[in-house]
Amino acid sequence: MQNDPPNDFPPFATMSLTIDLSGRNVLITGASQGIGAQVARTFHAAGATVILNHPNLGQTGADADLIAAELNARRLDSALVIAADVSDAESVRAMMQEIKEKCGGLDYLVNNAAIIKDRTIAKMGLDEWQAVMDVNLSGVFYCCKFGLEIMRDHGAVVSFGSIAAIQGFFGQANYAAAKAGVQAMMRVLSREAARKQIRANAIAPGVIETSMAATIPENVRAEMMKNIPLARFGTTEEVANVVLFLCSPLASYITGQTIEINGGWRG
Repeated sequence: MQNDPPNDFPPFATMSLTIDLSGRNVLITGASQGIGAQVARTFHAAGATVILNHPNLGQTGADADLIAAELNARRLDSALVIAADVSDAESVRAMMQEIKEKCGGLDYLVNNAAIIKDRTIAKMGLDEWQAVMDVNLSGVFYCCKFGLEIMRDHGAVVSFGSIAAIQGFFGQANYAAAKAGVQAMMRVLSREAARKQIRANAIAPGVIETSMAATIPENVRAEMMKNIPLARFGTTEEVANVVLFLCSPLASYITGQTIEINGGWRG
């Protein structure tokens, strides 16, 4: 016979949890569009002060300024924009110094910035290999190295790996290798930063509905969908929610992990 729950324990349907990051600062690299922009909006909704990084290429600066204006209209002085090329160590060092001067320090670092230059190994140019490594792998290293110098105790780092690092998609040797390196780097960082109670995790998104995913031909999308039990691509909100969770106190005992966000893809 099943015992009734204690009268003072509310049913799960009536329980609620709130993530409140008021007074905390988060830096999101590559935050001018797509998943990075949604991560910025999600952290802002949780009360954090948001620092939007962009590489100052094309429309990235204007796009980041629009997002910051949107967030500051909701809460005064709650978002700022900093241009920095994450593939350049000195640019990253200067960005972190600016954050220290303007915000007092950093609590959360979200390494989202990345580029893609797909080509088979046989046809891939050395410059295409190096460019992806410079942004997607070295950029994460620079942001972690110099970010830790201004990060307060009990902070968190979340870096974007990828399903590509697990599946090894055709034509993505540079991208897959860089993302696998990011996931390994977070395991190392989780040990090295633990003395300050700073947690480090990676996420590995599957195919997410962004402007980039919209360019995938329909026949390719159909083949991909066969590998996804949930039978759909993910949304930027679903990825941002996991990033927020990993930085929040709800994930206080999670570090050194790679969390897959792929609808169950097992291709």
